[in-house]
Amino acid sequence: MLKKIGPESFDVVYAIMKKSFPDSERRPYNEQKKLLKRKDYSIYVIEDTAGSGIKAFITVYEFKNFLFVEHFAVDSCYRSQGLGSLILKELLHIVNLPVCLEVELPYTEIAAKRIEFYKRCGFVLNVFPYSQPPITQGQTSVPMYIMSSGKALSQNEYTIVKNTLYKQVYDFSPL
Repeated sequence: MLKKIGPESFDVVYAIMKKSFPDSERRPYNEQKKLLKRKDYSIYVIEDTAGSGIKAFITVYEFKNFLFVEHFAVDSCYRSQGLGSLILKELLHIVNLPVCLEVELPYTEIAAKRIEFYKRCGFVLNVFPYSQPPITQGQTSVPMYIMSSGKALSQNEYTIVKNTLYKQVYDFSPL
């Protein structure tokens, strides 16, 4: 059901991304599209049964020791149908690596519900201090946590994940 897409379907994915994520958590169109040229970056989608539209997408980076989910969203027309759980279940089935993702701190009802959703899908909240670096110029960092599939990260594993994200995803060097 998950289908890897190329640049030809990017506009539809970006439209969903733009509706689903604030500016501080997504790149401008051209920067986001340029990621498709990277060998370690992929976008997977679930299409509607007629194949004429995209119901949901997940963007991932595949690194040596883990897979990182950067963006994951279900089009608002298709929410509450179990698609989010289905995507994560399929992703975990097709990759042979631990999966990590970022979540906002649970200070809002939506953020707390999102964390609970990921927990129901087999993810564990790692409460190490973490801040998503600015995703593009002009943005600020966003305090977050890292969640991991299957088990909690050790301090050493967390440091590897954080350093990989900072270098490979955000091109960020902390002071």
